[in-house]
Amino acid sequence: MKPDLLVGLFAGFAHPLMGLDHMLAMFAVGIWAAQLGGRALWAVPATFVGSMALGGLLGFAGLHPPLMEPMIAASVLALGLLIAFAVKRKAPGVALIAVFALFHGIAHAIGLPHQDSATGYAFGFLAATILLHVAGVGLGVALRSRARLAGAPLVLAGGWLVLQALAG
Repeated sequence: MKPDLLVGLFAGFAHPLMGLDHMLAMFAVGIWAAQLGGRALWAVPATFVGSMALGGLLGFAGLHPPLMEPMIAASVLALGLLIAFAVKRKAPGVALIAVFALFHGIAHAIGLPHQDSATGYAFGFLAATILLHVAGVGLGVALRSRARLAGAPLVLAGGWLVLQALAG
């Protein structure tokens, strides 16, 4: 593996882990997927990862939409609400997740350090995202019917993050 590809891989892997908004949202996707159960256990996180990859391509191409940070913060709030209210309507929730994932992907791509490989960086942030989803699914499965309890702290954190993003 080329050194710049490896450096990009590690930088990309670290990026989602360094932002509370990214970490909480990706973790929450897994919890909600566990609440839904069945095929949603893998389909919901896969939708997020696929949409985030598309957002990454858009970000690498130079797209920088307005209100990107508030949208990322809002994803934590929205996912917290899906979990807290144990929303079982997959289609609207998954569509919402796909839109939020686009913003997450754009933000990750914009964070690419200039000296790093974009390919390695993208694989890194996708790998970290998958691991955060798996951790969320694990927690959701372990909590079972009490997974709703994870929604309240996510809603509070999401509200705080939205206020911070709008203020800054």
